[in-house]
Amino acid sequence: MAVKLLQNYPYLISTLIFAVGCYTVLTHTNLMRKVIGINVMESAVFLFFIAAGNVQAGRPPIIDLNNPDVIYVNPLPSALILTGIVVSISVTALALAFVVKIHRQYGTIDADEIAAIRSQQDA
Repeated sequence: MAVKLLQNYPYLISTLIFAVGCYTVLTHTNLMRKVIGINVMESAVFLFFIAAGNVQAGRPPIIDLNNPDVIYVNPLPSALILTGIVVSISVTALALAFVVKIHRQYGTIDADEIAAIRSQQDA
């Protein structure tokens, strides 16, 4: 069992990082910390996909016609992760813009305080 865990350590580490991000999102009321937790979870997913696309002793996917027996690394996960990073940056920028707008509107970025302010406004 321990040998299997050591062989698959990138998956274990990505799972732990995802759990830390999920814990951050679920336990903090500060909206900025929630955005950071979401970014941590995204990084864990990126690490998981890159680990899944890795081939032991694989070479970069540049075809060498003189050596047809070479094993190449799968380039698809890396390409997908590049797209994911761009989407992640966009989502983070949008979330931070929302946090700034919320701070200007309510004077705080604490979700509980915002809920209290909104309930007072509704009453």
